[in-house]
Amino acid sequence: MPIPFRDADELDDLGLAGYLKIQAAREGSGYLAALFLINARGEPIEFTYNRIDAPHTFLWREEDIRRHAARKLTASLLSLCPRTPRLILCLAEEVASELFCQDIQLSIPVCRIAPAIKAVPYSATEVLDTVEAEAPMNLFWYPAKPLDDAVELKLLDRLMACGLLAEPFERALIGLKEVYPETGEKP
Repeated sequence: MPIPFRDADELDDLGLAGYLKIQAAREGSGYLAALFLINARGEPIEFTYNRIDAPHTFLWREEDIRRHAARKLTASLLSLCPRTPRLILCLAEEVASELFCQDIQLSIPVCRIAPAIKAVPYSATEVLDTVEAEAPMNLFWYPAKPLDDAVELKLLDRLMACGLLAEPFERALIGLKEVYPETGEKP
């Protein structure tokens, strides 16, 4: 007689979380980016990546180059990714608020993450929230924080309970180093 069990199918109903990682390449040669999708269990589902050479002329300001690269890379990753996540998470130190508040509009929530002890600039159009994960974290939601009973927040709560609020960014960086070993990360 088989042992009765129940698979946690409701975790599949939570959908996927997308982790956007944008990294400067070594020696200012450009930028690398990945959109890493995981399910509520933390299992990898998709890894979409791209790179861009940065225009380095006297006509560009450094911050404008970074914003241009982030916009171009993000647009390419969104168009290439075969699956749609429930929400996109990104590190506030890598992704400025302008990317999703001004440059690219999405129909899904975007959450920029930063340690609560770090001062991070944010847009007045973002909604600030603070959570206790591995350490206190500030969440900057755009266009708005999902409602308390929304599936997006249930997915985020599940990821935090499993220690997966920030860890997938590390896996995305490892993936970028694997596909672009010659560029590496900026020291």
